[in-house]
Amino acid sequence: MDKGLVEKIKRIRLLLLDVDGVLTDGRIIYDDDGRETKFFDVRDGHGLKLLMRSGVEVGIITSRESRVVAHRAKNLGIELLRQGMLDKLKALEEILEERPYAPEEIAYVGDDTVDLPVLKRVGLSVAVADAVEEVKEMADYVTGKTGGRGAVREVAELILKAQGKWEGIIGHYLR
Repeated sequence: MDKGLVEKIKRIRLLLLDVDGVLTDGRIIYDDDGRETKFFDVRDGHGLKLLMRSGVEVGIITSRESRVVAHRAKNLGIELLRQGMLDKLKALEEILEERPYAPEEIAYVGDDTVDLPVLKRVGLSVAVADAVEEVKEMADYVTGKTGGRGAVREVAELILKAQGKWEGIIGHYLR
């Protein structure tokens, strides 16, 4: 991996994520009563828990409002949740005002054009493998996995390995 990229990753203290197309595969399912269903990858969730336990905060910025997302965030212990944010850059600026992070300490994972302003502003920009071309072109790193299918776990492991925390995590499980 490129040394410049590793240095960017080492600085990360906050990982922000889009939902549809990143934490999910982008599909939204509605039943006859209008209830929404989304599919989340359990290994993505475990990767986020590992990150949080290692001291990296995790947050979500999404342009849609969904009770399903609120439930998933609560289940994972993610307190930093911004829903209904059509202007994701404004959400990022609010986070920067509220939390003790500099932009270069923040990573963002996106997949579509609405994510471009945030990707441009943060220290580490990540696109999932099936992101639109404009997002992949702007990204510092493009995952090998697609959204909702392991991309978030890949990013979590990337951060943990670059920060020298992965071996300790694995060692914990091998005791």
